[in-house]
Amino acid sequence: MKILSIVISYNFMRWIDQCIPSLLQSEVPTDILVIDNASTDETVTALQERYPQVRLIANATNLGFGRANNIGMQLALDEGYDGVFLINQDAWIEPNTLAQLIEASKRHPDFGILSPLHLRGDGKQLDAGFAAYTGVKEFGTEKSDQSLHAVPFINAALWYIPIAVIQQVGLFAPLFYHYGEDKDYANRLHYHGFQIGYVPTAIGYHDRAERTFNRQLFFRTEYVYHLSEYANINHTFLQAFAYGVLAPLKKALKSWTKGKWHDGADYIVLSANLLWRTLEVWKTRHLHFTLHPYTF
Repeated sequence: MKILSIVISYNFMRWIDQCIPSLLQSEVPTDILVIDNASTDETVTALQERYPQVRLIANATNLGFGRANNIGMQLALDEGYDGVFLINQDAWIEPNTLAQLIEASKRHPDFGILSPLHLRGDGKQLDAGFAAYTGVKEFGTEKSDQSLHAVPFINAALWYIPIAVIQQVGLFAPLFYHYGEDKDYANRLHYHGFQIGYVPTAIGYHDRAERTFNRQLFFRTEYVYHLSEYANINHTFLQAFAYGVLAPLKKALKSWTKGKWHDGADYIVLSANLLWRTLEVWKTRHLHFTLHPYTF
C-alpha cells in the first residue's frame, strides 16, 4: 500500500514534534506531505531542518483547508497512491492507527471515509466534536465488539480515504474556505453511495482548544451550516434553496417576534449573502462530475 499523509499547516510549531513523529512511527509506512498556508512562525524552517524526509509545499498565501488539501489529494491521484490520510496539524496518532484504518477499509470497501477515535490532546477524554458527531459519550464506553461503526459524519481532523473514492467523489469544493468543506464532502460521499465510519480500537488525538461560543461564532456556524445545506446534492435544488436561503429568513422572523431585532437583521444579511453566492453553489452542486473542482 502506498499511502500519502497530508498535513495542512499554519503556524505549526506548537504541534510539529507530535504530529510528524507519530506519522514517521506508523507501523504502516506513509509518505508525508505538509502543505503550509503561509505560516508566520518558524514552521517552514523547522520542517526543513528537523524533518528533511517530509515533502513540503509552501504556499505564498493561505488557501484555506479545502483548497490546500486539494493540492495533496490531486498529487496522490497523479502519483499513483492507494490512499490518503488527512491529519490536522494539531492531531497525532498511535503507531498502529493507520494500519487499522487501512485494514478496515479493505474489509469494508463501501466506507469512503474511516477515522479513529478522536481523543483530546491529554488522551483522557473524547474530543467534544467527535463525541457529538458519533453519539459516543465517554472514552471507554464506545462499543468495541465491532471493528467498524457507521456514522453520518466525522470532522476531517483524521480521515483515511481510499484513492478509488477520491476518483469517484472528487476533491474538496472551493466554495468553502475554512469549515464546512468536510461536511460538504461527506454529503457528496453519501450521494455516491459510500458510508463514513470509525474504528473504535484505533486512536487519534486532536489537541484543539474549546472555542468560546460567542455571538460572532454562532452566526459564523449558522452561515456555514446553511451554506452546506444549499450545496447539498442530496437535496433537489428547490429543497436546497429552502434549507439554505429561506430557512434563515424564517429564523429572522422568529427572532423578531421575540424582540431580538439584531439577530433578525443578521439572519437577513446571512440569507442575502447566501443568495449572492447562488452561482458558486450551483457549480458546487455539480462538482461530482470532475476531479478538478478548484479550477473553475
